[in-house]
Amino acid sequence: MSTKDYLEKDYYKALGVAKTAKPAEIKAAYRKLARKYHPDANKGDSSAEERFKEISEAYSVLSDEKRRKEYDEARSMFGGGFRVPTGAQRPGQGGFNFDLGDIFGGAGDAGGRLGDLFGGVFGGGNTRTTSANRPRRGSDVETETTLSFSDAIDGTTVALRLTGEGPCPTCHGTGAKAGTVPRMCPSCHGTGQESRNQGSFGITEPCHECRGRGMVVDDPCPTCSGSGHAMSSRTIQTRIPAGVADGQRIKIAGKGAPGERGGPAGDLYVRVHVKPHPVFGRTGANLTVTVPVTFAELALGAEVKVPSHKGAPVTVRIPPGTPNGRTFRVAGKGVRRKDGTTGGMLVTVEVMVPQNLNGKARNAIEDLREATAGADPREELLERAKEA
Repeated sequence: MSTKDYLEKDYYKALGVAKTAKPAEIKAAYRKLARKYHPDANKGDSSAEERFKEISEAYSVLSDEKRRKEYDEARSMFGGGFRVPTGAQRPGQGGFNFDLGDIFGGAGDAGGRLGDLFGGVFGGGNTRTTSANRPRRGSDVETETTLSFSDAIDGTTVALRLTGEGPCPTCHGTGAKAGTVPRMCPSCHGTGQESRNQGSFGITEPCHECRGRGMVVDDPCPTCSGSGHAMSSRTIQTRIPAGVADGQRIKIAGKGAPGERGGPAGDLYVRVHVKPHPVFGRTGANLTVTVPVTFAELALGAEVKVPSHKGAPVTVRIPPGTPNGRTFRVAGKGVRRKDGTTGGMLVTVEVMVPQNLNGKARNAIEDLREATAGADPREELLERAKEA
């Protein structure tokens, strides 16, 4: 900046603050205007770009106590004895004494929270609160288990063996050999991040020396080679709720991988496989069973005993003239739902045709055929097939 710049440009007016404004007021005014006129928020708007340069130049002077004092003195003396501040540079040449992360990184910013949009580009102003040293939640873990049909219906407790990466059991996650401790990284001073300037912008990235850990291990642990992590196995007892279905995925909170730096553990997801049952099937909360019956039972009516799951057989009444394949529902003999209610049991009757007939049985069936002889029961079906 030249002496002429100091005399002709009203930086207080550019930021819209009084000459007696305190540093906090100046910073707040700058952040508000910078969000409004930033080039990334005004693509192709040259006037907004010029306005952004103007307020940036004003803030670079007024935010520095020494340069602000020299500016005020130069303005009051109209150039008499004026000295250009040492190291002063124009916007865009890396000479600003501010971080654009101050604009976008504040948690209390009003409006659309442009910090979410630009925070990863410009970086936060306070490196002590970066993600490098925040507690980190553990990752989620998924496993599988196979249950018997009965255990899936009634619920059970299973032992699950989990293998994954966790804190090294030798160094307890420090990465340092026994008897030694890590030291603070001299490059990032324990923050795990470092900043570098890109013209007017400050970019924050993981520290090249400690790789984001914030610590340097001089004598690494022989088990984990200084990483602080190792593969480990653990067995947990998990309750599988009653009524779980084949292929269902169950979430068990807090049983996943352990967190880092005091962060919470992840969640465990268990994929359940259910073995088929030799008698019962399942449709939602209903059990299904197919019961063999005779033609006479369907034609004349009968009461038949039907097995139930883990209970005494139940009696199902078949009305006379029941067609083959009809399904009856027995309430309360199915699967318990989450709301505490219980589904039913669906009983399907199926005629069992005898494979071997003695003379008496054959004669009886012949007599029945003659007694029920009449119109062909397939006649109507054949006619509809012709019309189609």
